This record gives sequence, C-alpha cells and structure tokens, in this order.
Amino acid sequence: MSPPLSSQPLAARMRPRTLDEFVGQEHIVGPGRLLRRAIEADQLSSLIFYGPPGTGKTTLAMIIANTTRSHFITLNAVLAGVADIRQAIAQAQQRYQARQQRTILFIDEVHRFNKAQQDALLPHVENGTILLIGATVENPYFAVNRALTSRSRIFQLKPLSDDDLRRIVLQALRDPERGYGKRAVDLHPDALAHLVKVANGDARAVLNALELAVETTPPNAEGVIVVDMAVAEESIQQRAVLYDKEGDYHYDTISAFIKSLRGSDPDAAMYWLAKMVYAGEDPRFLFRRMLIFASEDVGLADPQAIQVTLACAEAFERIGLPEGRFALAQAALYLATAPKSNSVFAFFDALRTVEEEREGEVPAHLKDASRDAASFGHGAGYLYPHAYREHWVAQQYLPAHLQGKVFYEPGNLGYERRLRRQVIRRREAQLAAMLEMEPSPAGEVLTYSKPSRARDQWLQRAIGRASAHLAALRDRLLDAAALQRHSLVLDLNATTGLLTWEALRRVPEGGVWALTGDARAAQALEEQAARLPALERPTVLVGELMQLPALLRAHGAAEVRFDAAVGRNVLTRCPDRAGALRQVHACLRRGGRLVLAEVIPRRGQRLSALVDTGELDPALRQRLLAAEAALYQDAEDVLVNWDVAELEAALQAAGFRCLQPPLCEVQEEERCLTAAHLDRWFGRDTPGTYASRLRRWLTADELACVEACFRRQLLEQVVPWRTTFAVVVALAE
Repeated sequence: MSPPLSSQPLAARMRPRTLDEFVGQEHIVGPGRLLRRAIEADQLSSLIFYGPPGTGKTTLAMIIANTTRSHFITLNAVLAGVADIRQAIAQAQQRYQARQQRTILFIDEVHRFNKAQQDALLPHVENGTILLIGATVENPYFAVNRALTSRSRIFQLKPLSDDDLRRIVLQALRDPERGYGKRAVDLHPDALAHLVKVANGDARAVLNALELAVETTPPNAEGVIVVDMAVAEESIQQRAVLYDKEGDYHYDTISAFIKSLRGSDPDAAMYWLAKMVYAGEDPRFLFRRMLIFASEDVGLADPQAIQVTLACAEAFERIGLPEGRFALAQAALYLATAPKSNSVFAFFDALRTVEEEREGEVPAHLKDASRDAASFGHGAGYLYPHAYREHWVAQQYLPAHLQGKVFYEPGNLGYERRLRRQVIRRREAQLAAMLEMEPSPAGEVLTYSKPSRARDQWLQRAIGRASAHLAALRDRLLDAAALQRHSLVLDLNATTGLLTWEALRRVPEGGVWALTGDARAAQALEEQAARLPALERPTVLVGELMQLPALLRAHGAAEVRFDAAVGRNVLTRCPDRAGALRQVHACLRRGGRLVLAEVIPRRGQRLSALVDTGELDPALRQRLLAAEAALYQDAEDVLVNWDVAELEAALQAAGFRCLQPPLCEVQEEERCLTAAHLDRWFGRDTPGTYASRLRRWLTADELACVEACFRRQLLEQVVPWRTTFAVVVALAE
C-alpha cells in the first residue's frame, strides 16, 4: 500500500497522472504520435522506455496504468526475482481465464534482471499472457535480451529541456493539493535558473532540490518562504554527470574521444577526456585505449606517439591522482596534434567547462555505432577522416552548445610552433563547415519497433507500383524531408499514394496524414490501408488545401504539428499559392520541413513541337505557334501564370525559408501517345483543354485542321516528352 499523499516526497506527489499533465518528450507523446494514440486507444504492445533518470519513464508507465482497462502489476528488478515473475504470470493467467482481462507487467530498471530472469519472461510475452513494459537507463540493445527487444517497441526519452524543468517547478509551486500552492513561496528568478541548470534535465532532481529549499527555509516576518540564490545553491550544489562506466554512455563517450583524436581536434579531445575523468572513468582504461590508438591511427606517421603515450602512462602509475591528470592530458594532446606539448592546462579549462556548463550530449554522428546504428541511428553522418586528403575533414566534434569553443592554444616554442598554423587553419575550416551546415533534425532515432514482415511486404508492394522515374522522385523528396522513425508526416496530395506508402514505411512510430481532394481516391487509400493494423494506418483527409486546419480539427488533430509536409504537384492549379502555403505553415512545427516537387506548366512540353507543322497552311501554322505561345503566357490562367520566382515569393509570404533556391529541373522521357491522350487535348467541350484554350485565337475550322494534323502524325507514336519541375526544400519559421 502506498503511503499517504502528504507523507510522500514532492517528486512523487507531483508525478503526472494523465498525458495532458505530462511535460516533455514531445517526440513520443506529443499530439498525433504513435505512443499517444496507442495509450488513448488502449491498444498497446510490449514497450521498453529507455532514457536518463528523471525523464518520465516510470511516469509514462503509471499513466498507462491509470488509463488502460488491463490489470496492472509492478515489479522492481532490484528487488524481484524469478519467484516474483512466476507469481505475476500466474496471476495474469488466472485473471485472463476468469475475466478475459489481459495483464500489463511493468518492470522498473529491467536492465538489472539477469539473463535467466529475462528468459523467464519471454514465453509469456510471446504467447500474450502478459504485455511487458520495461524501464531502463541502459541501452536496451546492450542490457536487455535481444529476444525481448525484438518483440517490443523501444522509445528513447531525452533529458528534459530547461523550459520543461521551469514548467515543472512552477506547477509544483502553484498546485494547492500536491505542491506548495497553499504556502507563500517566493522563488527568485536567479534561484530558479540555478535549480534548473544544475538539475541537468532531471525532473526528479529539480523537484527534490525545490522541496529541500522550501522545507528547510523558515518563513520571514510576513510568513513568506524566500528561496534566493544562497538557498538554491545549498539545496543543489553539484551536477551529476550522466555516465555509466559499463553502459551506453561509456561507449558513446569513449567513441567520441577516439574519433576526436582521429580527427586531429584537440579541443574536442580535451572536452571528452574531461567528461570521462569528471565522471570517474579509470585513467588506466583511457591510457590503454590511447596506446591502441597510437598504433592504430598514428602508427609510423609519428613513431614517437606510442613511446610518449607509454611514458605518460608509466608516469601516471608513479604519480597517481590528482596530479597524474597532467600526464593523461599530455598523452591525449600529443595524439591529437602529434607534438610533445606542455599545454596540458587546456585539460583543466575543459574540466572547468564540464563543471560550470550544462552537460552537452554526444552528437549522434560521434556515438558508438557498433550495436544500434540501425535502430537509433548512432554514428550516422560521421565523416571518416582517413577517407579524405591529408586524413582530415572539416566536421564538428564538440556538442552543439560548445561549437567554436577553444580549449587548446598552440604555443610559439619548439615543435608546437609549426603546429600553430595548422591548428588555426583547421579551426577556421570547422567554423566554416558549422556556419554552412543546413538546419536539420539531430539524426538520432528515438524509437524502435519490432519488424513486421507482413506489414513490410505489403508496403513494398504498394510502393513498388510507381514507375522508375516517379520512384526516384519519391525517394528524393522523402530523403530531403529528413524523416525519423517517430516523425509526423503530411502528404499534401495523396491522390495516387505515391508518397503516402513510402512515408508510412519510414515512420513506423510516427504517423502519416494523407490529404486528397478526390473522394474516390480517398476511398481507395482507405481500402488499401485496411490491411494494416488500425494504429498504423494513415489518416485520410478529404478536402482542399485551404481547408487543411479545419479538416485536422474535424479529425480531432487540431493540436498536431507535423515534422514534415511533402507533396507532388500540390500548387500547380492553386489560385492562391501563398494562402494555401499559410495553411500548411500553420500545421507544421517550428523548423518543420516542406518538400515539394511542382511541375511548371509554363515551361511544359509544347505540343506543336511534336508534329511537323509544315503540312499546315503557312498562315495557319504561324497563327498556331503564336496562339500556343500566348496561352503559355496567359496572366489570367492559374495553370501558367507563375514560375519559380512566383513560387519563391509565395513561400516567403507564407513564412517559409528555402534552404536553397528551388531547383528547376528538366525530365525527358518517351511517351506513346494514344487516342486517349489526343481526346484529352482536343476535347472542345471540356474547360482547360488544349483546344478550348486555342479557341480564343483560332476558328473552329482551323482547330479541326490542327486536330487532324496531330491525329495523323501522333496516334500510337512514341515521342520525346519534356517536363520541367521545381524541387522545394524549405523550413517553417
């Protein structure tokens, strides 16, 4: 039985009870995300929540317990054994037989179960006796059996942002039932900033510090508890570095350190070395890795490297800590720059940065890719220096918040004097690379689902119906959208499903919304999607682009903000391109991507160029060419009254910033012209056809002559066909 609410710690009392109270982790529980939809629909599969302490793993499990119709059992892996697991399984079996009610088994700190305990769970997860929810601070691919991870959706939780922590603190101060809403507490802004900064993304840490500050500070004469900077500093004094010497953070950080050495970046090398030392990493392990590096990545390029590293290691054994850190730093600097250096105080500059600034997460491209590159995207985008001239390439090795930070200043004495120009030149190149880099998602995959062969095969069949050039365009657009597995995607013109099905394949933990103005196309999409599980189907919207926000509201998705909107020929016939783009902008998150491929009819294939017009009367031939030129420049025709310049202006007016000017490209292919093609061109009673437009300049008899010429020369003929289109990649600002 839980203790009374009043006797529980503040962090326990303030634990969110519903998704609406939950703060942070928008990438997995934001409006429209797969996990939120699954919780709200009570259609959960086995889950593993992975992330640092205080980010909401247990809280999400409790929210599920509050909302599901299933029986909920909780075990802590530190205290539970195989007997407890068997008891929970027996209860689950009895409950299902008696009431047809399924059981959710939540295991906190699941990584602490040994292999035998995890194996005891497997058959019951497999046969559906229990639905497993595990929480772990360790990389599940390292700490949890592969058999369990392959049967679970994995959601990675990230450290909370400073804004998230501020919201949590203010909620605690205002809540009269569970927090301090009934007390007069004056929390100074600088004190709040200190609590948030030192908590380092951990909600439990910031609430514990707030509780200590309030409970240990007596009220003043007016009865107000004043929490100023002095009180805040007493309540939370030292940042806890997120690091485990046997787990994922250990491997990621040593990977970043080695890659920084390989990349000849002394600043990044000092930072990662300082982080490991500050966290208590064994210096002998670091020397061992550097000795390997001296042979593997320096080798005969500098035969002294291994001797200097070995001498530093021996010196450390004689000196010990703390002074031995000089030898550790010297070896790292030598390997990063190859000279012997007395500038080891650069290490202490980096150490001071680690102590005083918010911890920087290892960039995804520097993380260890040996175990989970396919699932979490670790190591993606890393440029291997040995593949480049001079074995160096400009890329950033420091965390984003420290880009451009200088720790190591080469001296003007000895061999270091020759290094000074090289180090400065490479720093300038790295700074230029950083400034030219396109804004894009971090690249790290935050969720993972077990693969479904039937689902993948069905999607591949749906995707494979496109012709070769359309398939290439589809892949190009979705690559430019920079999708992650948890992304929310809006297909702005889903009539053919060209982009819809491939987007659905790429975002298994996100969601796809498909907009089409054709009710029959919408019905066809829904019929095809019916073969997928309900939670994994695209949401089909029927209507025009100008109605987009209203359509989302009608589907209960008014709060959904998409990570990307993609489309082909979305604006081609749109009379108000800027207005339509504003509707799209309103549905994208800030920084969300808009990726379009728009055919430009003004630059389209001239039909008269496909035939030999010499058989026409010369006067009629001249009138035909003049009429055709005029219809492609008609300022009143929404189909042809725009070009790239107008498209750029519409994007800017709608609040988009192009990552580069729209690329205008020409696609040439061969087409076999059938009677259906010719009927569409010369359907005189149909508005917008080639013939109906020419009627403004040619008489009925002249049109008949032109049509006869076209049919005589083109019917069932293969002709070269030219299409011009613009590719847009823009960010919502």
